[in-house]
Amino acid sequence: MLSDEGLNRIVKGLGRDDKKALDDLYQYYYPRLYGFSKGFLKVEDDIDDILQDVFVKIWLNRRKINSVETFNSWIFTITKNTILSYFREKCRQNEFETRVQHLATAEVVLNSEVEYEELKKQTDKIIDELPEKRKKVFRLSREEGMSYKEISVKMGISVKTVEDHMLHALRCLRSQLKGFDILTLLYISLFF
Repeated sequence: MLSDEGLNRIVKGLGRDDKKALDDLYQYYYPRLYGFSKGFLKVEDDIDDILQDVFVKIWLNRRKINSVETFNSWIFTITKNTILSYFREKCRQNEFETRVQHLATAEVVLNSEVEYEELKKQTDKIIDELPEKRKKVFRLSREEGMSYKEISVKMGISVKTVEDHMLHALRCLRSQLKGFDILTLLYISLFF
């Protein structure tokens, strides 16, 4: 327990830039401020950083200490304000991280939509350039969902011919879309 006389000596020492007074102050107040801070924070991870800030503020404001009688409440007020600043900073960081994540997600979605549209345009162009029968077989299969047998009956060609047209159409698509990334290959395999 620190007596009024001991606290008076420390406060006067701080006013004379006595670093030993700061060490004595630290030895006495650190455990009390730690318990006080833990009551607010519940998690001990950042308490040391907060208390370091508190003692730096005390040192920087050592000449503003008016009275030994109010010193105890002053040091706890500094600690409480430092904790509140910590909470405000954490809130700003969380808000910032949330905004960054939102922007990153929006950018990925936008890029994906742009890439999809570009891929769709390119695919439609390649399909339009296929020979007429092959194009018709491909569209009946992929756009209308008809089976090879149904296409065979509708067009009056063999199932084997339908398979051949589809094989060549898909090879043509894959070879002409090589410049696109892995998502393109996934798109082709899922939708074609």
